Amino acid sequence: MSLEPHLQAQRLQLEQLVALLHSEQSLLTQSQVDGAALDEVAADKQRQLVSLDSFEARRRGAQARLGYAPGREGARAAADDAGCLPLWQSIDQLASEARQLNQTNGELIQLRLENNQRLLNALRESAGNSLYGPDGQAHRRPARVDSRA
Repeated sequence: MSLEPHLQAQRLQLEQLVALLHSEQSLLTQSQVDGAALDEVAADKQRQLVSLDSFEARRRGAQARLGYAPGREGARAAADDAGCLPLWQSIDQLASEARQLNQTNGELIQLRLENNQRLLNALRESAGNSLYGPDGQAHRRPARVDSRA
């Protein structure tokens, strides 16, 4: 496979990943998270990442076989020599966008986890200070008298 069709396919994969990350972010910013939809997006995202990893491994292998240096500089040089540098640059930009979106989504997930933990802690604390006794009747709390008065 020549480099340009490979890079075009890789760009398409990255565009799909970015779209999934936007969907994930949209789900995470809703007040009521749709767990089933979030699970589906996570599964799709995982499949996309596996596919992208395969594309990237093949590209790195071809890059090495053709005598280009490893890493971004070698990839850039190979794309430049093949006449598809703008395509490679768009892939590099999409990869940066995907990284940023994934990091932001991770932070959103962390915030939700922290909020859920605070809510659980508050519920546990409230459960320890029950307003009702085992008989289902409300506890009568004695009136507090301020002896300083």
